[in-house]
Amino acid sequence: MSPLTITSRDAATGPVLEITGDLDYETAPNLRKSLDNLTLTGGQLLVLDLAGLEFCDSSGITTLLAARNLAAERGGDMALAAVPANTARILSIIGLDRVFIIHPDAATATTPRSAGG
Repeated sequence: MSPLTITSRDAATGPVLEITGDLDYETAPNLRKSLDNLTLTGGQLLVLDLAGLEFCDSSGITTLLAARNLAAERGGDMALAAVPANTARILSIIGLDRVFIIHPDAATATTPRSAGG
């Protein structure tokens, strides 16, 4: 079991949370707490960078959905970046790959879009 580490940073598009370690029943409340303390305003994009995610169980998936709901409540949007293959497979099996915006990496997710594009 790897401890969960959550690092927050700001990007041009909004806040980025870098999630490293195991996101499971024991650690999901830590991510929820980080989300509750997050400053996210209308029009911003919350990016969850999962490049360092080693394991994600159903509690973790539920917390990812909670993050999406929180972003929507605050008038923003949410995207996942660098989703590990095992987690991407789970998201695909349960259909959440059609619910989440998924980017190959955080740099792509945080690149501001042009007004026409």
